[in-house]
Amino acid sequence: MKTSFKTLTMAALLAAAGLTAYAADTATAPAAPMGGTHAKEHGHRMDPAKMDAMHAKRSAELKAKLKITPAQEGAWNDFVAAMKPPARDAANRPDRAAMEKLSTPERLDKMKAMRTQHMSDMNAAMEKRDAAIKTFYAALTPDQQKVFDSVHAKDHRDHDKHGKK
Repeated sequence: MKTSFKTLTMAALLAAAGLTAYAADTATAPAAPMGGTHAKEHGHRMDPAKMDAMHAKRSAELKAKLKITPAQEGAWNDFVAAMKPPARDAANRPDRAAMEKLSTPERLDKMKAMRTQHMSDMNAAMEKRDAAIKTFYAALTPDQQKVFDSVHAKDHRDHDKHGKK
């Protein structure tokens, strides 16, 4: 009896310590508006106006670093247009009422078809971006290519850093 009481007491203490640590962590976490890390973790989307502003700012910074010449302006504009994230299409979302009328197997099949289409669309968009990057890169001087490479590598390091917890 004493052993189970000790085990139960230790389990309760560990649970209390865990809850205290969790509460302290959430209490000290900064409140993030829709679009910060908090929003991404909870499935919220960033405000499209904020995304556009962030995209414009990053583009302007990259253009300044690369020192784009007037002769490269056309290639630059094509590159920036290709890098802009596509607008979210509400028409691609499933109709809730129609989905509720389906049986579970039918709903699963419908969702699978939608996922397949979504992945196909994403792959096509990424192929288009890859082609735009290669075309733009070819229009850069060797010095500009080095700058672009360093910025691109840094972006990937930053992306990897955010993806790990």
